[in-house]
Amino acid sequence: MVERLLGGDAAALARLLSHVERGDALGEAAVDRLYADTGRAHIVGITGPPGAGKSTLTNALIGAFRARDRRVGVVAIDPSSPIAGGAALGDRIRMGEWHADPGVFVRSMAARGHPGGLAPAAADAIHLLDAAGFDPILIETVGVGQGEIAVAGASHTVIVVQGPGFGDGVQALKAGLLEIADVLAVNKADQPGAAEVARLLRDELGAFHVGGRTPPVLLVSAIAGDGVEQLAGEIGAHLAHLRDTGGLAERQRQIAGADVLARVDAVLRGRLGGQSGWGGTADELLREVAVRTTSPAAAAAVLLGRLAQ
Repeated sequence: MVERLLGGDAAALARLLSHVERGDALGEAAVDRLYADTGRAHIVGITGPPGAGKSTLTNALIGAFRARDRRVGVVAIDPSSPIAGGAALGDRIRMGEWHADPGVFVRSMAARGHPGGLAPAAADAIHLLDAAGFDPILIETVGVGQGEIAVAGASHTVIVVQGPGFGDGVQALKAGLLEIADVLAVNKADQPGAAEVARLLRDELGAFHVGGRTPPVLLVSAIAGDGVEQLAGEIGAHLAHLRDTGGLAERQRQIAGADVLARVDAVLRGRLGGQSGWGGTADELLREVAVRTTSPAAAAAVLLGRLAQ
């Protein structure tokens, strides 16, 4: 399947993506085999509050990049079912107009309760799409809250999508999204209040980017297509900026660090019994912490000591 993927076989890519999403040994082995063939794609994170139009804007960006003859990969994170753990919206057809285009590959993945708006297998999915020759790779976060900042650790360029009708108009400020933005896109530009949101964001940006590059704030309408070409151009301009300033190597190290630490975290959680139903000694320690007979620090020391054995 690895050889077929490198040869452009979309079916092999889809099968390997299923293996990495399940977290099985074959998927892990495939990523290990292919990793030397990665690191070429421009990874673009797309995040922001729910209702801002991230999916529609992602779809519009696919069109802009395809018009430039770029092969576009998309990892679209869906909310998880709280019972089964699968993608609650996984059965829908996303961005269906690109289904027959061999230059576009869209994969929808369940967040599975993972904090930060990304699915646990997202990094491996990005590696597979990268090895298969897709560039750029767009990551659309889950959109179930404002704290979706994990995308910054997985991307070269972060697009924060905002829209009118979000209270004070700068909702991104409250969750740290403004600090991670490389480009801000105020979507639904044809609606009342959009221009005011853009003005407020421009006024506030200086506080987070003193002495550095100030992210551009663009008014776009993903449905009408207005401003989408300019947004695609700013995405390319940011990559050029990273290359010119040496920032690309730092982003690569950042992505690598987040990837490695996420895998360490997953192994530790697995050995301790997962996020719920800890079991055994861990469960007993948690009960002691809950009734204040053991402190959190003492319990953590016991668990770390057991991991070291």
